[in-house]
Amino acid sequence: MSLLITLCARGGSVGIPKKNIKNLIGKPLIKYSYDHAIEFKSIYSGKCHISLSTDSDEIKKIYNSFGNKVNYKRNKRLASNNASKTETIKDLLEYEENRLNIKFDYILDLDISSPLRNLNDLNQAFQKFQLNKDALNIFSVSKANKNPYFNMVEKGEHGYYNLVKSSENFNSRQKSPNVFDMNASFYFYRRSFFERKNLTVITDKSMIYEIPHICFDLDHEIDFSFIEYLMINKLLDFKI
Repeated sequence: MSLLITLCARGGSVGIPKKNIKNLIGKPLIKYSYDHAIEFKSIYSGKCHISLSTDSDEIKKIYNSFGNKVNYKRNKRLASNNASKTETIKDLLEYEENRLNIKFDYILDLDISSPLRNLNDLNQAFQKFQLNKDALNIFSVSKANKNPYFNMVEKGEHGYYNLVKSSENFNSRQKSPNVFDMNASFYFYRRSFFERKNLTVITDKSMIYEIPHICFDLDHEIDFSFIEYLMINKLLDFKI
C-alpha cells in the first residue's frame, strides 16, 4: 500500500496576501501542514511520499528549507483561478508516479489554509475510508452554522427568493436532515478517483469525516487574526 501526501500552495492570494507563507505564531502557515504530513508519514507502514505543488519560487524555497526538496513546479494554467483543485492534485500525482516509478493507492491532500487538524483526525478518517471499499474519497467537515432547510435562501427563476431546500416535510430545524460545512482541512482519495476525471471533490461515492473540534479555513484577514487569537490565548481544546 502506498500513499502520496500533497500540499498545494498557489503564489497568488487575494484575501490574504502571501497567505501560504504568512507567519503564524512563529512559523510560516505552510509549515503546519508540512508537520502534519511528516507526523502522519511517521506512523504509516507503507510507502509514503510528501510533495508540493506551487507556481511560486518563493514558496518552493521556503518548502525546500524544511528538508524535503521538490523540483515540480505548477504550470500557469493550473495556477489560474479557473483551475480546479483536483486537476492540480492529479498533475502532481502523475508527475510523482512517473518520477518514482510507482502507482499510489491513496492520496492525502492537506489544505494549507485550514491547519486546525491533528493526527487523530487524520487517522480516524483514513481508517473509516479504508473500511468502505467502494468509496472514492473522504473529506473533513464541521457542523453547519446555517441550515439550507430553514435559513439559507437563493434566487428563483422569477427573481424572488426562497429556501435553498424545501422544509415542507419538517416542522423544526432539529428534525431536518443533518447538514455540514466543508472546512477544507483534508481530503483522502483512492487512486481511482483521478481516473474518473472528476473536477470537484464531491462524487456519488464520497464520504465525510466530522472533525470533533473547531476547524475553519483562512480566507480573509479576520480569519487569520482569529486563529492567532485562539492560539496565543491557548483557547484551542486540542494540539495542532
